[in-house]
Amino acid sequence: QVQLVESGGGLVQPGESLTLSCTASGSIFRGYAMGWYRQAPGKQRELVATITRVGTTNTADSVKGRFTISRDNAKNAVSLQMNSLKPEDTAVYYCYLRFLGTSYDYWGQGTQVTVSN
Repeated sequence: QVQLVESGGGLVQPGESLTLSCTASGSIFRGYAMGWYRQAPGKQRELVATITRVGTTNTADSVKGRFTISRDNAKNAVSLQMNSLKPEDTAVYYCYLRFLGTSYDYWGQGTQVTVSN
């Protein structure tokens, strides 16, 4: 089993920054990708950014240039630096992990990000 614990959400004003962090623990014994999805009220969960073990990233067009994903393999951790936040970035952000060669995703509990005046 794998457990994911997220931190770093909160309430910020438009234009401000936040950093989300996620650490994985448990039975981690092979390569994996990690990343972030988000879900706003009344909307489907959507991809924000992913990163492979070797650092290849994939970022949604809606956040490209503002959000940066990074990972620390030694700590089994992934971070999401979010700059120039907009009200439309308001959502619950979920960390996920997928082992190579599988289609099963492990999810964190989610962390709320609210961008508002």
